[in-house]
Amino acid sequence: MEFNVIQITKINRDDFKFEDTTNLTLPVPPLTSAAHFLNGKVDTLKICSTIYLNSKDSKTPVVGSLSEDGETFEIYFDYDWDDESPETYDVWYVEIDYTSKTVKNITEVISYLKNLNSTTHVGGGLGDDPKISRGTKTSAAD
Repeated sequence: MEFNVIQITKINRDDFKFEDTTNLTLPVPPLTSAAHFLNGKVDTLKICSTIYLNSKDSKTPVVGSLSEDGETFEIYFDYDWDDESPETYDVWYVEIDYTSKTVKNITEVISYLKNLNSTTHVGGGLGDDPKISRGTKTSAAD
């Protein structure tokens, strides 16, 4: 298993604000896409995520743990957020290339924004996901 962070880039100049927060869950889960491609002759999964972090205390997100289990790949973006709802956000773009002997079997990617220091339970993600993170599931396109 090998991964390469291609880029982590803040993509907004001015603070971003959601106009309608009625159905917004906090923290805002990453928006992720995934696609298989050949990098030279190596099967590779490209994962692209958009991450929304509190602009008042925005630090570069960190690619935390990665795991592959059969057809499912999970990625955690580690970040320390406060327990209050932010008014404005910084938007980060994260791009990762992932390879393994079984990468071609991956059909879904689940990405999480994981709170490193809070004990506030936000409802959790999928399965045994810790209750201090939010996650989204996407399919891995060919």
